[in-house]
Amino acid sequence: FLGSMFSAVLLFSFSLVSVCYTRPAANALEKDSLLEHESEEVRSAAIKRLLEVFGMEDPPHAPGLLKQPPQYMLDLYNTVADVDGVTRDPDLLEGNTVRSFFNKIQDEQVQYLFNLSSVAKKEMVLTAELHLFKMKPRTTAPFNRHHFCQVSIYQVLDVNNMNASYGRKLLSSRLIPIHSSGWEVFSITQAVRSWAADEHSNHGLLVKIRNLGGSQVEPSPVRFASGRDHHHSKQPMLVLFTDDGRRTAALESTLNDLNDDGAPSSPQGLNPLPSRRARSLEYSEDDRLPCQRDPLYVDFEEIGWSGWIISPRGYNAYHCKGSCPFPLGQNMRPTNHATVQSIINALKLTKGIETPCCVPDKLFSINLLYFDDDENVVLKQYDDMVAGSCGCH
Repeated sequence: FLGSMFSAVLLFSFSLVSVCYTRPAANALEKDSLLEHESEEVRSAAIKRLLEVFGMEDPPHAPGLLKQPPQYMLDLYNTVADVDGVTRDPDLLEGNTVRSFFNKIQDEQVQYLFNLSSVAKKEMVLTAELHLFKMKPRTTAPFNRHHFCQVSIYQVLDVNNMNASYGRKLLSSRLIPIHSSGWEVFSITQAVRSWAADEHSNHGLLVKIRNLGGSQVEPSPVRFASGRDHHHSKQPMLVLFTDDGRRTAALESTLNDLNDDGAPSSPQGLNPLPSRRARSLEYSEDDRLPCQRDPLYVDFEEIGWSGWIISPRGYNAYHCKGSCPFPLGQNMRPTNHATVQSIINALKLTKGIETPCCVPDKLFSINLLYFDDDENVVLKQYDDMVAGSCGCH
């Protein structure tokens, strides 16, 4: 009996020792798992906030591997943006958004029909253009003795009576050289605005080609490329220049977020910014350097957005760091307020007055060329995304 009891006690002792030695390892695993979970939560929240900066709720789905953006949109992007996506001239682009749409629905009667469901209700349509690629004329085309023909674009009001005057509305009409080839652009802003107001009124566009005498001749001496029968680079395309109202909304949000004392409130769920004294302790080494601009590269591939962003692959946002010691030189680009604050701090005239902060004093916009969920190519301009220079404020 004593032997059995001793064996039981010994076994229990070994069990305790085993628990004591394995428990720290279990705690470490639980801690790693918790940290990993918290890290994923932080990443998810950060990506969501970044999407909000770019005016999106969710990232668009990546298009097919062979999907090519229209050359017009690539050329437009390269015109308004440099290699890093920074805006060359804010006045080059009308509005802050350019959308392109291909003629996806083939119909024997309605020649062009574009799905505009991706255009938000709040977007203001500034200009709408129909881009058609004119093919070289057929050698056997009639009345080749003429050098021009009249091309008219109509908005279809009634699909069943589009050839009647009440079934269509003239949008644009002009003479086009018969023997030329290349892109022709027609303004159809009025039609697109009506479609934006009532999507059910979108019955498409009708193109009529007549000779100088006003007669319609078959076969037509002018041919426009179609997405079905010609190379994708020559597809009919609708281009919209719009403004999504982000600039106005951002200004209203800033005004609404001000407290009674005029200080911006902290976003819900985020801790307020640390005090200047706490930050000076945390970044004491950087604070020894004068206020300056340092690189801060945003890599869209690392974020996981390279599948739907065409250009740029990333951009340098830059950031400001360093100190603003007395006396503030003009190279630190101080405001008058910062200069006065620096003097008050140096003379110790008032308690609790810290030195001015090193912050961006000039901000530039960037441009993003990307595929949306419908695989349409969009060019958007985003304000205040790059620190152009830093100063003491």
